[in-house]
Amino acid sequence: MAKYRKLGRTASQRKALIRNQVTALINNGKIVTTEAKAKEIRKVAEGLIALAVKEKDNFETVTVTAKVARKDKDGKRVKEVVDGKKVTVYDSVEKTIKKDMPSRLHARRQMLQVLYSVKEVPTEAAGKKKGTKEVDLVAKLFEEIAPKYVGRNGGYTRIVKIGQRKGDAAMEVVLELV
Repeated sequence: MAKYRKLGRTASQRKALIRNQVTALINNGKIVTTEAKAKEIRKVAEGLIALAVKEKDNFETVTVTAKVARKDKDGKRVKEVVDGKKVTVYDSVEKTIKKDMPSRLHARRQMLQVLYSVKEVPTEAAGKKKGTKEVDLVAKLFEEIAPKYVGRNGGYTRIVKIGQRKGDAAMEVVLELV
């Protein structure tokens, strides 16, 4: 007996489909798909969420000093003449950052193996590159999704049957985060 559903696809197509659906589930919170696909997607998504819950607080806060270019009122870099050359002026700024511990870094990289990168496009700029921004789904898993499921031992997703699809009578379901 197989350990997974083949979904009528080659291995590479199946992996791409599952990655795509898991990315959509994490990004949107719920997706509509067939029952067989949902059961496969659920396995991967619950593994990612469990990893995020386990490594949620495994970081340390570090204060670092960074050099930042000084800018004028127009947002352009300020330049000074030093020894006959134009040189950009830098200011030292102290920032606090989250430094991942090794196990959290490993978990982050495992999540990045599964999740695709997502770009968010504002509705008024549809079809244009301007105004798009990259959504960090791993950060969303650690900071938004994992805190909701801290006291829960598994069962992070729910499958709700919504009926048969008109074309091929496949059972359609809503897969959502609980």
